[in-house]
Amino acid sequence: MAIPHYRRIERRRTARVSLCMDLIVDGESEKNEKFEVKARVLSVSGHGGMMVLDVPLDPKQPLTLYNLNTVQKSACRVVSARTGRDGKHIVSFEFDTPEVNFWKMAFPAPGAKPVRRYGPHVGGPLPS
Repeated sequence: MAIPHYRRIERRRTARVSLCMDLIVDGESEKNEKFEVKARVLSVSGHGGMMVLDVPLDPKQPLTLYNLNTVQKSACRVVSARTGRDGKHIVSFEFDTPEVNFWKMAFPAPGAKPVRRYGPHVGGPLPS
C-alpha cells in the first residue's frame, strides 16, 4: 500500500481515520443462513469503513452493523472483500444512509489536505 504524500489531495467523499473498534455484524450467507459475528474495524470514514472478520463475504452483500460503544445499528453493503495473510477476511463496506453518523465523530471536509507533521523542534526558525 502506498503512503500518501502530504501534498496529495484526498479524493474520497470523506477522509479515512484509523480506528480500532469492535462491532457485531448481522447478515445472510450465500445459502440464506443468518449469521451474527464479532468484527474489528481498522479504519472508518463518514460513508463506511474497513473491518476484519472470520466470515467470508461477497461484494454487494447487505449487512447490519451494531456499534457496541453507542448501541446504534446501521444498514450497509460490502464494497470489496479479500482474504488476508492470516486467513481472516478484510472487508470494505459502505453505509446505505451515511447521514446517520454511525461513528459519532466529525470528519475533515472533502478535498482537505492531510496535516503535515514535523519532528521535534531543535532550534532555529520554525519551518513554514
